[in-house]
Amino acid sequence: MSLGWQRASSRSSVGAMIELEGLTKRYGEKVAVNNLSFTVRPGIITGFLGPNGAGKSTTMRMVLGLDRPTAGDVRIDGRHYDELKDPLTYIGALLEAKAWHGGRSAYNHLLCLAQSNGIPASRVREVLDTVGLSAVARKKTKGFSLGMGQRLGIAAALLGDPRILMFDEPVNGLDPEGIHWIRNLMKTLASQGRTVFVSSHLMSEMALTADHLVVIGQGRLLADTSMAQFIAENSRSYVRIRTPQREQLLDALHGAGVAVAEAGDGVLEVDGDKSEAVGELAARQQIVLHELSPQRASLEEAFMQLTAESVEYHAHDGQQPGAVPPQQQQPPGQPPRQQWGSDWKRG
Repeated sequence: MSLGWQRASSRSSVGAMIELEGLTKRYGEKVAVNNLSFTVRPGIITGFLGPNGAGKSTTMRMVLGLDRPTAGDVRIDGRHYDELKDPLTYIGALLEAKAWHGGRSAYNHLLCLAQSNGIPASRVREVLDTVGLSAVARKKTKGFSLGMGQRLGIAAALLGDPRILMFDEPVNGLDPEGIHWIRNLMKTLASQGRTVFVSSHLMSEMALTADHLVVIGQGRLLADTSMAQFIAENSRSYVRIRTPQREQLLDALHGAGVAVAEAGDGVLEVDGDKSEAVGELAARQQIVLHELSPQRASLEEAFMQLTAESVEYHAHDGQQPGAVPPQQQQPPGQPPRQQWGSDWKRG
């Protein structure tokens, strides 16, 4: 997909990066961001995760110069944001929906941004078409829904055809078609060699989108790794087995030196990715298997496991603190589940 106009003076053969070094932000006695150091690299989608109150939004605001760090440094393409000439051609960002004057049309809102950054008016029409708002381009934005507002914010981020895109909760308010569209848009941007940095609380969506993860908790860096490595390091993988010849299979597994746990309801569990070995062993012993399924944790489960000690807001449903509703009780042998609180504030 071509995004249209490109400003030649802002292009480089080397992909741009966001670089944080010892970034710290204090509000009085509260430390919102604590000595963060990581690099967001081009050509991939980097997911930015953390419980509410972890410091994600504050970090993104410091990248754009909207908040000044108490200590440390953050650079965009090697420079501070306020040193960038025509900054929309370097980094485009969506931090919050409806950040515009409601009395202006979508077209005029984008036109003002374009004129302030030396971007031709023709680019406004291009990005409105890209985000699907051409039909409402002349309508006042005060009547826009949340989803339309998200699309307009994304159009503003794309306006300067930047090398770096930064999105905070980009799917908020979008319908399923819109979610599918923004997911593919981000993948396209990354495939063009751009740097894509996205924060979201929707773990299922992040699992489908991000290649790399940066995870923070209480302002501190908890992980900076690939999606696959993050899940592997913060969760348990095992093989779930059901058989009518339970005792025979137990004897065969023990004889082969394979550790096995009983999980109740006749289910057996073997740690690790050993489904092929277990299947071959059962076949040699002529043992019938009704189930042989490898189980791997989701991104959400791995995230909950890593950030359990960093959650600032906990919600309860009237039970004694720490009690787990029967329908949510964890089967024996599986990692403990954490719960998201419904009243969390944005991070």
